[in-house]
Amino acid sequence: MFRNFNSVYSEMEKMQREMDRMFRRLSAPGFRVAAGFPAINTWVDGDKVLMTAELPGIERGDIELSVEGDMLTISGERKALELPEGARYHRQERGCGKFTRVTQLPYQIDPKKVEARMHDGILEIKLERAEADKPRKIKVIEG
Repeated sequence: MFRNFNSVYSEMEKMQREMDRMFRRLSAPGFRVAAGFPAINTWVDGDKVLMTAELPGIERGDIELSVEGDMLTISGERKALELPEGARYHRQERGCGKFTRVTQLPYQIDPKKVEARMHDGILEIKLERAEADKPRKIKVIEG
C-alpha cells in the first residue's frame, strides 16, 4: 500500500510539471492574446506620453480621441467594405464596426496639449503631463 501511494504521488508530481510547462508555453510572447483593438504601444519620455495605435483601413475622420485626467479614450468605426454585386465572402478576418479603447496613462494629462497625427494607418499621439500633476520640490526651512 505504501508503494502505491508513492506511485500515485510521483504521477501527480509529473502531471503538475507537465501542466506548468504547458502554461509557460501558452504565456510565451508568440501565444499572447491581444488586449484589444486597436493595438497600442505607450512609452514615457519625461513629462510626455507617446502612444501609437494601429488603425489600418480607418479614416482620420472616423476616429475620436478624448482625455479625462489620466484616461485616454480612442473610439471610432471601421466601415465594412462593399462587395461587388453577387460576390460573397470566402473568408472574413478583419472586423468592422464601432470600437472603443480606454487606456490608463501614467499621470494626469493636460487635454489642451494633446497632438495626434495619422500616417499609413498608424495613429501617433503625444500627450503632456498636466502642470498640477507634476512633482514639486518643497524647500525645507529651519525653525
